Amino acid sequence: MPADAVPTPIPLDVLDPRLLRAFLAVAEELHFTRAAARLYVAQQALSRDVRRLERELGAALFARTTRQVTLTADGTRLLPYARRVLRAQEELLAAFGRGAAGRAAPRPLLVDVNSPGLIGERILARARELAPEDELMTRFESGLTGAAAEILAGRLDVSLGRYAGLDPAVRARLEQQPVRYEPMAVILPADHRLAAREEVPLAALAGETVYAGAGNPRTPEWTELARLLFEGRGIALAPPAPLAVGVDEFQRIMAKSRMPVLAVMDFPAMPGAVIRPLVDPVPLSPVSLVWRRGLAHPALAALTRAAAALAAEEGWLRRPAEGWIPATDALIMMSGT
Repeated sequence: MPADAVPTPIPLDVLDPRLLRAFLAVAEELHFTRAAARLYVAQQALSRDVRRLERELGAALFARTTRQVTLTADGTRLLPYARRVLRAQEELLAAFGRGAAGRAAPRPLLVDVNSPGLIGERILARARELAPEDELMTRFESGLTGAAAEILAGRLDVSLGRYAGLDPAVRARLEQQPVRYEPMAVILPADHRLAAREEVPLAALAGETVYAGAGNPRTPEWTELARLLFEGRGIALAPPAPLAVGVDEFQRIMAKSRMPVLAVMDFPAMPGAVIRPLVDPVPLSPVSLVWRRGLAHPALAALTRAAAALAAEEGWLRRPAEGWIPATDALIMMSGT
């Protein structure tokens, strides 16, 4: 073939979905190195797949310079089609046990459940029941901001947490499914003045300094939720404390500071402390299942079905009449975007 000859495009009815996955990763990352890490492939192989797709479509999909990668008009036009095709392929393979015999098993779906004992573990257990042939692996990132960074870097697939607390630019690269309005609580030293109460009204915390993760770079969305809750109620937000990783370290820091700690009702019990629900009003922590936009993995469908089933069975998405939640969170939870 002459050097300047234009290759004949391959018929689109035999287009390899792998090429669309390569395109989608680059389109969402706008960075070939990050996209390659996300797909667990070499950057050279990713670039080769993108060039092949451009040849087969007969269109340039990206404008590349030494400093940035941007979508062309044709790339922008292809993006919604690529997402729909890959989502349909994922659903088809899941419906038929992942397709033809001999198909290689996909890599595990890496799921952050935040901390042991919380609702993430229940969702993961139900997903494993729904799709026993798929491998779902647990991670403990303890904070959606930290987990989101790992998701966008391709080192994690799914997490849970307060989606509205993420930067809008980060949310634009993610998808979410509302899961629960989780009642909030306070952890108190066993000899605290409020420990004998079965419930703790927010007004009773006036004058207290309450720890809510200030200074933890993984959990600023939680600290912001606390700030909104404490505002105008005479409750002080505790200053940054040493980052405690693990229950033992968390318990040690708490025992040393003697401060109440803002938590959720499902937080694991700790020796020497009690957990009490907050009331008047009942503050709610909005929890969403969060994953990278365009993620194609057969186990993702099982995970979202499991979360929806548990939410319906347990009434997780029914807001109590006396519940409190920031307006922005309420809007995002209701819209699902």
